Amino acid sequence: MKGLLLLLWLLVTLVAQAGTYRWVDENGQTHFSDRPPVNTVADEVSLKAAAPSADKAASERKRRVNEFLEQSERERAERNRAEAEQQAEAAQYEARCQALRARLKFLKSVSGIYRLNNEGERVFVDDQENERLRREFRAKVQNECDS
Repeated sequence: MKGLLLLLWLLVTLVAQAGTYRWVDENGQTHFSDRPPVNTVADEVSLKAAAPSADKAASERKRRVNEFLEQSERERAERNRAEAEQQAEAAQYEARCQALRARLKFLKSVSGIYRLNNEGERVFVDDQENERLRREFRAKVQNECDS
């Protein structure tokens, strides 16, 4: 809207600066033109351009458009923040699952599982406990990562 008002003001200014001529024809009618008439005496008149005025309706429309744009920008920023948060959570989830799968692969490759006793010595579990621990860990990986 401001651009349109500025353009109109510039056009009016250019027209006013181009020169305006006034003359009266043989019938007594007054005429105005930006070029002097041929074979008639004309007076050059100076015109003052009216200052552009912003009506209330235009001001209200501008205010509403600005509010809409600000609200849209806030919503876009919130969507971007939520999306970034979702992507970070997905990356953490994927990293955790990769670590769990790597541990599962390691458990499959070792022949026996051990625990450390109070003195820090390795104590291997029996075959039945070994299989139970592998089964529980496999179920944990499936439950947390493959659902």
